Amino acid sequence: MRWITRRHAKVDRIACPWLIRRFIDPEAEFVFLPSETDWGQLTDGIVFDVPGCELGHHGPNCSFDAIVGKYDLDDAALAEMAKIVRAADTADRSWAAEGTGLEAIADGFRRIARDDHENMAMQFPVYDALYAYCRAKLEQGP
Repeated sequence: MRWITRRHAKVDRIACPWLIRRFIDPEAEFVFLPSETDWGQLTDGIVFDVPGCELGHHGPNCSFDAIVGKYDLDDAALAEMAKIVRAADTADRSWAAEGTGLEAIADGFRRIARDDHENMAMQFPVYDALYAYCRAKLEQGP
């Protein structure tokens, strides 16, 4: 399936492709288009993390949250990870202290990547590690 979003991905637009590939669609193809795209006219894929779309920001939640909910991904580590992604991608940093670090790392990768596909390739191991961290955090308990 094709998944479509905006160019120049930083946090949510990299976290979402990671989530999609790891838990929903291992063969997903990602297309990054200019921000000026008329998103409502696209019919050749699933649009995410663009203004007004179903799989976008709603209230305090980001697109990662929307995808977890839409696809019923009932995984406590993903729920924990969603707090970190939300803290990194929204104005409310109170969700998770780790969000500040994730935002800095994502911004750095965006600056050194040649394009969004290279950015994804470089950052997916970060999200694999973050998921492992969240699993371990839950297993160890408070």
